[in-house]
Amino acid sequence: MTSIHDVARYTGVSTATVSRALRGLPNVSPRTRQAVQAAAAELGYVPSPSAAGLSSGRHHAVGVVIPYMGRWFYTEVVEGVDSVLRREGYDAFLVNLGAGPGERERLFHNALLRKRADAVIALGIDFSKEERRELRSLQMPAIVVGAPVRGLRSVGIDDSVATALAMEHLVSLGHSRIAHIGGENDYGMDYTVALARRDAWRAALQTHGIAVREDWFISAGFQMPPAKLAARALLSGPDRPTAVFAGSDEMAFGVLLAAGELGLRVPEDVSVIGIDDHAWSDAFGLTTVRQHPQVQGATAARIVLDELQGIHARPRTVRAECSLVLRRTTAPPLPQGEPAATLHRPLAVLEHT
Repeated sequence: MTSIHDVARYTGVSTATVSRALRGLPNVSPRTRQAVQAAAAELGYVPSPSAAGLSSGRHHAVGVVIPYMGRWFYTEVVEGVDSVLRREGYDAFLVNLGAGPGERERLFHNALLRKRADAVIALGIDFSKEERRELRSLQMPAIVVGAPVRGLRSVGIDDSVATALAMEHLVSLGHSRIAHIGGENDYGMDYTVALARRDAWRAALQTHGIAVREDWFISAGFQMPPAKLAARALLSGPDRPTAVFAGSDEMAFGVLLAAGELGLRVPEDVSVIGIDDHAWSDAFGLTTVRQHPQVQGATAARIVLDELQGIHARPRTVRAECSLVLRRTTAPPLPQGEPAATLHRPLAVLEHT
């Protein structure tokens, strides 16, 4: 079995330097750190987590708390987190919060968080006052990826700005009958994000002097099947919107499927726009507001690692970038009374930051 002494002999540095380089500690030059990491990979050296914890008081592991496994956004954030942690010699382990309140109550008593983690990264969770107190009691760096949470560091897009990009695009095309399928969830998961997007939808309509129709807002929990049902309800009658703003691309996919089942053409009969730029959005030709969840996850990981090394230069809230991506699912509404005509629109991607 390869030992730390083998890596030291291979690179010509001391075992202490090898240890510091692999643990991501300061006072190691980038060139040396890279050489040590390459040697460890080539020789197959894997540091012992228990030994590292005993010698440094660190476990070199970060707990990543997710509401549930099914969303593309969470998977992408975890990929970004893991890419940074692995490069710095840290492991990531998932704590799946589950769908019920009982799981939330047990979160901060989780043995992995208390005994094996050096930091916590939470995805899309709106922590209550009591939960924030419990999180502070862990006495370790913590950050949220998603909407800002009072008293905690956070990384995420400005949901009001993202919604404004989507709504301004639809209004600029001439739409005034715009519905919103939102993503509100129970148990304080993604609720703040959904609320911000719903409020921004209303504000955009009011800014342009367009009456808000509350019956044209339906919550679908950021999931495609409920969004498909919601879209069928919105689009099945004669008094239907000419455009649907979905609070996520996954919900927008549900709208597209519902429109197809109802015999409606997109974008001739109804325009559809989402938020995310999901991996499938290009295949659907979906117009959307792009965000970069992998970058957000990598940023969050870098922040907690910096804190572990005593670096506190980052702002409390890091606003991630978002941009409008134009594809095939949006177009001007047809004049009332005019029969629908087939539109042949080339695929285009135009970004507006």
